[in-house]
Amino acid sequence: MFLFTYLNSLSKTPQKLKKRMLATWTPDQELNKVRLRSGADMKRKLTWYDLVALGVGGMLGVGVFVTTGPVARKTSGPSVFISYIVAALSALLSSLCYTEFSVDVPVAGGAFSYLRVTFGEFVGYFAGANILMEYVLSNAAVSRSFTEYLSCAFGRNDPNSWRIHVHGLMQGYNMLDFPAVALIIVLTICLCHSTKESSMLNLIMTAFHVVFFGFIIIAGFCNGKVDNLVKPGGIAPYGVRGILDGAAIVYFSYIGYDTVSTMAEEIKNPSKTLPLGIVGSVLIVSALYCLMALSLCLLLPYNMIPEGASFSAIFELMGWKWASNVVGAGASLGIVASLLVAMLGQARYLCVIGRARLVPSWFAKVHPTTGTPLNATIVLGICQASIALFTELDIVIEMISIGTLLVFYLVSNALIFRRYVILSKNPPLHTLLFLFLLSSTSFAFSLSWKFKLHWWNLMLFAGLIFFTTVIFQYFVPMVVMERQESWLVPFMPWPATISIFLNVFLMTTLKMVAYKRFGIWTCVITIFYVLYGVHSTYHAEEILEMVVVVDNVNVNSSTQQQITKVDVQLV
Repeated sequence: MFLFTYLNSLSKTPQKLKKRMLATWTPDQELNKVRLRSGADMKRKLTWYDLVALGVGGMLGVGVFVTTGPVARKTSGPSVFISYIVAALSALLSSLCYTEFSVDVPVAGGAFSYLRVTFGEFVGYFAGANILMEYVLSNAAVSRSFTEYLSCAFGRNDPNSWRIHVHGLMQGYNMLDFPAVALIIVLTICLCHSTKESSMLNLIMTAFHVVFFGFIIIAGFCNGKVDNLVKPGGIAPYGVRGILDGAAIVYFSYIGYDTVSTMAEEIKNPSKTLPLGIVGSVLIVSALYCLMALSLCLLLPYNMIPEGASFSAIFELMGWKWASNVVGAGASLGIVASLLVAMLGQARYLCVIGRARLVPSWFAKVHPTTGTPLNATIVLGICQASIALFTELDIVIEMISIGTLLVFYLVSNALIFRRYVILSKNPPLHTLLFLFLLSSTSFAFSLSWKFKLHWWNLMLFAGLIFFTTVIFQYFVPMVVMERQESWLVPFMPWPATISIFLNVFLMTTLKMVAYKRFGIWTCVITIFYVLYGVHSTYHAEEILEMVVVVDNVNVNSSTQQQITKVDVQLV
């Protein structure tokens, strides 16, 4: 019976896709009707300093301790700190777009919700699935780095000393990491208990972590040599191309600020707290990243920097055994904090996707006592523990970057569309044409750069991007009435335009293997949407429409009865 019903539903897939793929929700529906599907509400306990600490804790540790060493050695050289500046600019512009959306639509869905209210269900689902992939893979990668640094803290020089080598498994999957699995299990249990207590734990760990950062920065600047920045090969031995290629990889470091936006349902006074939390954390982390990367390259020539557990290993090479142990302990603490924040955010994403019925509604349930999405937290913890047990960092890191860049690109597009079409009531054609031309010219510029075409190609496409934006700004009016509970990105459309360009540019610098893996993931999530998601959401909306009709009938019937009673009294 079930199989017959499903096959019958599957036969109607084209009609359902036509109705649901571009279906949008209003912010009011997201805030009220959809949120009610979780049963209990999440508890509003977080303040602005909780958000800043969550943002800083979520980003610190991931980038510096995982990507800086390999990028400095193989991609950018001593100019890795410039790569961080380029990535920071892109992250800051994207964070501004996130901030406006998060204030206007303060729900736990982050990019999923923002894109669903702007471009429709499928684009929102596509972004949400990629964000979840990014979270699970990055958390698995970072938890394996925790094992490396913790072993350094206990004086072990070999990063694999606490891992178990299994003969017969494929290279890259044959080093089993049980400490990483244990860490994920412990953090999953903490997150199931309470958001506020988890936030306080993160605040304490982040404070200690910043102290460790200060130690490394001071040690680097006091004991390093400027000669190490220019020898061998100069400050940029791989050229400008190496700097930008490095920026695409270290962008992985800025995963975390979007987690702050997923806390929107648990924040006191979101319109004031969210801008401080998102933008403030990006600015603080950007400064620390650049100083850390610079201090690393001051301590040792780039071609001698170890790739694994770089900061601990570099002090070991200098003969500072005690400092290596201290840095290992500090890095481990920072990685725990960043994991805690990332795992906090990923569960909120899956919870809201479950509310939309794009995955089973079981994931949307919020525990009435703890106020946390318990089911989503446990399942995602199991998934990333399984990946962390087997998979090496190199295999997942570039796939993480492409997913992140793509979602941030979509959010920047959505902000322009929302400002100029939805809020300003302009016809959509002009804005869609502008977004198409902007993406096309950005892609053409990026390919010209990648394949080292003549300089005039770069000048041509850069000029087209500039003049297209000027013409759009001049001829398409933007009329947005500021509300008391709003926060608007200034100088639109320029911040979003630059963000789109940088995200496209950084995506094209990634290797082909990242696109192949991303293509496989895209096929998987699209098939899931066609076979399950669209049918589930279609059925959920049918039920909602029936409820609305019944409510209207009841209201009309009640009103008619009251009118009849009045007529009788008048007679």
